[in-house]
Amino acid sequence: MSEVEITLREAIPEDAEKLLQVSRKIAEETDFLIMDEAGLGLNEEMLGLQLADLYESENNLLLLAFMDEEIVGMTSVKSASEFTVAHIGELGISVLKEFWGIGLGTALLDEVLYWSENSSPLRRVELTVQKRNQRAIHLYQKFGFIIEAVMERGARDAQGEFLDVLLMSKLIH
Repeated sequence: MSEVEITLREAIPEDAEKLLQVSRKIAEETDFLIMDEAGLGLNEEMLGLQLADLYESENNLLLLAFMDEEIVGMTSVKSASEFTVAHIGELGISVLKEFWGIGLGTALLDEVLYWSENSSPLRRVELTVQKRNQRAIHLYQKFGFIIEAVMERGARDAQGEFLDVLLMSKLIH
């Protein structure tokens, strides 16, 4: 792939339709996600409302990567509102297959961690990743995430085989 220009910005309610479409496509392209083809489980209107809430939240973020007005990747940090756990954000990253290997995952992770460290009340970012997804694990470790646990049978593949899932985390500040 030749050089591409990618724009990153926070998701807004008007992104709901494109976000649903790209989420379905990403779920079809990879079996590394915990989510399947059913995707987000929301209709466009409900997702739009959720995006509005996310945009206003200080401890939640949905960052979209665009190329030519089309979403090609995304990263999110989701946190609970309860005081006792509001400092913990659950990280997710997904990228369309044709954009794998060009550094987009690195750029998304870099940006979301910058936000976590400088613009949020988060003090811990955690994620789950299938143990067989070595590219993703390497990326997370490069950014300082550590493996805290192996969750045996943490997911299943399309054939019903159980898969181990790693819990990884990074402390902020």
